[in-house]
Amino acid sequence: MSTKHIEHIIAPPPHHFVGDGFRVHNFFPGTPQIDMQRMSPFILMDYNSKFYFPPTLHERGVGVHPHRGFETVTIAYKGKVAHHDSAGNSGVIGEGDVQWMTAAAGILHKEYHEKEFSQAGGDFQMVQLWVNLLAKHKMSTPKYQGITNEKLNKYELPNNAGTIEVIAGEYKGVKGSASTFTPLHLHNAKLNKGGTAEFSFPANYNTGLLVIEGEIRVNSENKVPLNHFALFENKGVDISVQATEDAVVLILSGEPIIEPMAAQGPFVMNYPAEIRQAMLDFGAGKFGHLEE
Repeated sequence: MSTKHIEHIIAPPPHHFVGDGFRVHNFFPGTPQIDMQRMSPFILMDYNSKFYFPPTLHERGVGVHPHRGFETVTIAYKGKVAHHDSAGNSGVIGEGDVQWMTAAAGILHKEYHEKEFSQAGGDFQMVQLWVNLLAKHKMSTPKYQGITNEKLNKYELPNNAGTIEVIAGEYKGVKGSASTFTPLHLHNAKLNKGGTAEFSFPANYNTGLLVIEGEIRVNSENKVPLNHFALFENKGVDISVQATEDAVVLILSGEPIIEPMAAQGPFVMNYPAEIRQAMLDFGAGKFGHLEE
């Protein structure tokens, strides 16, 4: 088989705040190397690198806002995030947990630091991805998958190299815990120093990785430091990841969605007319109701 080489190693872009609870680096589409199509079906990545929030009685986060046409995936590494939406779903995702919300036809939600975490303060670290939907699924019924770390399917690497948490897709026969609309893989590789994990993805899949903790060497060629994103070429299939120190790496790879895309704010559809309709539907209260 052939090696899938790195195309770009991208340093974290300048941070900005989403609401007052999420201090994020927008790796895409906020960097020149990656627009909303380059990592499709993943169309947005906000990374809240490890950041200390002091204790507060104030509810930090993002108030009620709409989404239509895609899914949001939130992976918590440090801290706790609370969620409520207009479909009646609510929950808290803690360290190691995953929240997979399918907005599809339209949903209102709010997300904020969990109350006890806010009052105690502490390190906060998370990733939020937006995952596009095919046109035929964009107006499907919203759904919610809250996956605790205990329910994540895992693969133990040989020789005490570490563990692969299979959030979605498959790794060496272990199926992902989340259901998806299109073929994609989403894995947390938790590697011990010196440990190596091998991955294989189709050549045409858009593939990248984010170093959450530590530092790694990819394909015995490239060092990828902490908080950096590596974008891979759409050639070759095999990737080798070795931890030069204890490391946590988020690996994402998916079959591109080759359809027109129209995006504005919290709406991602195929055509501008559908964006206008989403705005009208939101204004008419068709996304449901959710208290601030």
